[in-house]
Amino acid sequence: MALQILNPDGSPQDSWSASFQLQGTPSAGQLDIFSPLGSQLALLHWSPDGAWLRQGSEETASDSLPALIERSLGTAVPIEAFFAWLQGHPLQAQGWHADLGQYTQGRISARRTDPLPQAQLKIILQPAP
Repeated sequence: MALQILNPDGSPQDSWSASFQLQGTPSAGQLDIFSPLGSQLALLHWSPDGAWLRQGSEETASDSLPALIERSLGTAVPIEAFFAWLQGHPLQAQGWHADLGQYTQGRISARRTDPLPQAQLKIILQPAP
């Protein structure tokens, strides 16, 4: 996964790459985010009872899964649409446009234009080990 947050002129403001493992559903699941060298950067898990984020030794609980996603990724990403895109379904999310034209080649891209700052998400799918 590569995520890029853009300045108003379209130039990169912030960007990073990581691998991830996603399990569950939009209502109850877990997202592990790993550095390119394989160390765990963040663990996010959620259920109908709430959401929890662990980054290093810091743990945060919240009723708001979107807030913890934004905290862990640096920008808001719509979890229901994220699950759908990973399955090849073009679910619409406010402000986001997903391009699944290369899904059969294992590539997904999505772009958020509203709200600012704009963001671009690129995913290369790999089977779980």
